[in-house]
Amino acid sequence: MSNATPSTSAAGPDRELVISREFTAPRDLVWEAMTDPKHVVNWWGPRGFSTTIETMDLRPGGVWKQTLHGPDGANYPNKSVFQEVVRPERIVYSHGGGREGGPGTSFVATWTFDDLGGGRTRVTIRMVFPTAADRERVIREFGAQEGGRQTLERLSEHLAARRSQPFVITREFAAPRALVWQAWTERDRLMQWFGPKGFKMPLAKLDFRPGGMFHYHITGPNGAKVWGRFVYREIVPPSKLVWVNSFSDPAGGITRHPFTTDPWPLQLLTVVTFAERAGKTTVTLNWWPLDATDEEICGFEAKRESMQGGWGGTLEQLGNYLAAPTP
Repeated sequence: MSNATPSTSAAGPDRELVISREFTAPRDLVWEAMTDPKHVVNWWGPRGFSTTIETMDLRPGGVWKQTLHGPDGANYPNKSVFQEVVRPERIVYSHGGGREGGPGTSFVATWTFDDLGGGRTRVTIRMVFPTAADRERVIREFGAQEGGRQTLERLSEHLAARRSQPFVITREFAAPRALVWQAWTERDRLMQWFGPKGFKMPLAKLDFRPGGMFHYHITGPNGAKVWGRFVYREIVPPSKLVWVNSFSDPAGGITRHPFTTDPWPLQLLTVVTFAERAGKTTVTLNWWPLDATDEEICGFEAKRESMQGGWGGTLEQLGNYLAAPTP
């Protein structure tokens, strides 16, 4: 592990890696989520990674020691020393770490928290490496740019969970998990059951991969027509799916709720888990407003009874599909 501390003075763009994201959350809440270890463990690292924090002493001279655990079983021990802490605006620390048993890396990181007004906050992470070659190696070997993007994406999900209680619905199906997983992940199967009770799906496209989209069109018994979309964030066969759910248009864009003028979130984080026991499968769905305003969160809270009916009818249609002779 390298302990060298690169100078940030006059650092050119060839030595810098900058990652930024805006959050619909007040700055104090974002600061807390990024500095309190009980929150950091829930989102720190790319998708598929978990984190063990040994210490996080947030003060100049304080040490942050943590180990990232990769989905392949590899460990990445890291040690950072805080140089500057200005609540709730700025954090600077020197960092050293890398894959256990492999080459290490070092950089100086600066986190800035900009209050954009209206309950929005921009976080910018700037990492300065000793040389341009060090920067390129970290991007190439560790996927640092994409990993940073995924990490802040996971932070947005953690903030959503902190700002509102999820809508949760659970159903048990008399079908093996492999079949239930197929019903949620294959286009032709989804088209046969997905949607509120009485709705049909005449058109759908599925690009089933992280970053891919399920874009669909459903019609109701009264002639109502609705476009919707999933954008997948995490796929863990056969146990977990994470996607962002939105109303849509024929071109795949995001639209407002078509049947109400009440505040409703543009995007909803959807987490579905699948657990099998004795040949039966329990499906649990969690639904949160994502990057939502306070008004949109209130609108979500006001529609819980309607959500129970909509998702309840959808899962009833899934049960009927799974019980058919040849699902």
